[in-house]
Amino acid sequence: MGAMGGIGAQGKITDVPGLRVGQEQKADGGWLSGVTVVLPPPGTAGSVDVRGGGPATHETDALDATALVSTVDAVVLTGGSAYGLVTARGVQRWCEEQGRGFAVDGGVVPIVPAASIFDLGRGGDFSARPDEAMGYAAAAAAGAETEGHDVGRGNVGAGTGALLARRQFKGGVGTASITLEEVSPDGPVVVGALAVVNALGTKFSPPVEPDFDKPDQDKPNQQGGLPPLNTTLVVVATNAVLDKAECKRTASAAHAGIARALHPSHTLADGDVVFSLATGQVPLDRSTDEARYVSLITLQSAAADVVRSAILDGISSAETITTPAGTFPAYGS
Repeated sequence: MGAMGGIGAQGKITDVPGLRVGQEQKADGGWLSGVTVVLPPPGTAGSVDVRGGGPATHETDALDATALVSTVDAVVLTGGSAYGLVTARGVQRWCEEQGRGFAVDGGVVPIVPAASIFDLGRGGDFSARPDEAMGYAAAAAAGAETEGHDVGRGNVGAGTGALLARRQFKGGVGTASITLEEVSPDGPVVVGALAVVNALGTKFSPPVEPDFDKPDQDKPNQQGGLPPLNTTLVVVATNAVLDKAECKRTASAAHAGIARALHPSHTLADGDVVFSLATGQVPLDRSTDEARYVSLITLQSAAADVVRSAILDGISSAETITTPAGTFPAYGS
């Protein structure tokens, strides 16, 4: 375990009532990759904000505020770069079996957006990447969890092959939450986040600045040119009542948490993505225009704070791992 020892490990995304997280991974036989599924309760609103210049995503257009469908059935974070996006098919199949999705004649169409990090070849085999079956298994694992369950951190799920500081250290999955008492007259509002940290640099102590002259820890890029760099994937969730436009603004605000924790971020070669979910259980104070503004600003500021904490947690929870491709120590070890 790294010397940071749990900074940011305050709560978890499943403190938002109704949320479940399932994770599947493999770290042997040439593998170092996995998938993480966030399963919200039915009727959850959602949106997304993609800031990285090199994203690998699936079905994010459906989350636009002007699009037909207003709810999200699952969010998939995966390894395997663009190849790993096939995991969303497995999650979609599981959701269909449960009757979760947008109702159409004869059945349902599950809305399952996804995003991936680059971890190809980190276990030694470039072709070892998450597939549809692994996505299905992660969704089933999420569905089998109980209310408020613990969430695996570090070298799990989509964080299994995540690395940090130009691949000098191990990255991973982190999660955190915060409770707001002042934004609703009907009870506390919970804001939680889950992050997959596969980052180029850090702002932590001791700081690690990426050395672009140092050989990369991964295998040389067979295609030449700049290798994939600083992807951080995030799901931020709340039990507040938000519409899709407000979810979009919350996702946008949450990107500040990435920038506070990681430097650089949101570059041309990044795949930085934030998904935002609102389960709609607690209405915000909208008694006046001023009350609405204050409650939304408070919630969205908290989203940025909790994303930063989740990123810190992902780095501090990651553990040293040795593969045929090399040894990746925990940060600060």
